[in-house]
Amino acid sequence: MKAFCIAVAAVGFAAITILAQTQTRPAAPANIAIIDSSAFSDEKNGIARVMAAMQQLETKFTPLQAEIRGMRERLSTMRSELQKKRGIQDAATTAKQADEANRLEIEIKRKAEDAQASYQRESVAMLDPLQKDIGNALTAYAQSKGVTLLIDANRVPIIYAASSLDITKEFIADYNRTHPASVAPAPAPARPTTSPAARPTTSPARPTRP
Repeated sequence: MKAFCIAVAAVGFAAITILAQTQTRPAAPANIAIIDSSAFSDEKNGIARVMAAMQQLETKFTPLQAEIRGMRERLSTMRSELQKKRGIQDAATTAKQADEANRLEIEIKRKAEDAQASYQRESVAMLDPLQKDIGNALTAYAQSKGVTLLIDANRVPIIYAASSLDITKEFIADYNRTHPASVAPAPAPARPTTSPAARPTTSPARPTRP
């Protein structure tokens, strides 16, 4: 997953807190458990559906990423050659080559922005239903274990907690068993395509490339 690394914050797993319903009688001691949602995206021991979704995105966008990388290398070569020949060729030729390099630079910028926007849309459409599915499964799993307070160590700083409180591995194993990667949640409706005039000026939060 080198091309499109995904942190759990990029996937957007929210901390899920389960509290017992308030009653008039004295509250029973809380049954506390800890989950580390950063482990959901572990390539070897994480949630299979997360890794399958990211692999699908990576496979789709790798050719475009390679194309943009090739264009950037070509631009670098053009700039280097222009610098070498600037003092030994006529000004008209130099100006023409500079214009070509500038046009290529603009094309690269637009293609990269479009790729970012497209990757953002598709990652949201693919990962949002998965996020909700995992959240619902985690709530049900915690309730089935009698947990009344579940804390996400990836979101809340924890100074100390006994290892017996950590249910991360057990939940991941249970989710992978009951939600095989071959059956994915339904994708979210497609977002409207971003028009050229509305291209983002900064990189989206989730994708780190192209």
